[in-house]
Amino acid sequence: MKELGIVEESPVLLKMDNTSAMNLAKNPVSHGRSKHIEIKYHFLRDMVTRGRIELIYCKSDLQLADLFTKPIKTNRIEFLRKEIGVLPLTA
Repeated sequence: MKELGIVEESPVLLKMDNTSAMNLAKNPVSHGRSKHIEIKYHFLRDMVTRGRIELIYCKSDLQLADLFTKPIKTNRIEFLRKEIGVLPLTA
């Protein structure tokens, strides 16, 4: 964020629908079988520990990023499009 000229005083809010991943990021001690996890997840845990990221639970139905990251049905596309404020294409 500093490289972009953005100074953020409060933690960045990261909405997740995976409670297991949230628990692992918040409390690594209770997960002895997590040694095999990739470096990017350890980075997330480090950022949570430092207070730079705050994890917030978000229901799967309300994950706006699904619009850009998953194949979804038309009615779901319309719902998510409205949620992010994108207007429909008019002919």
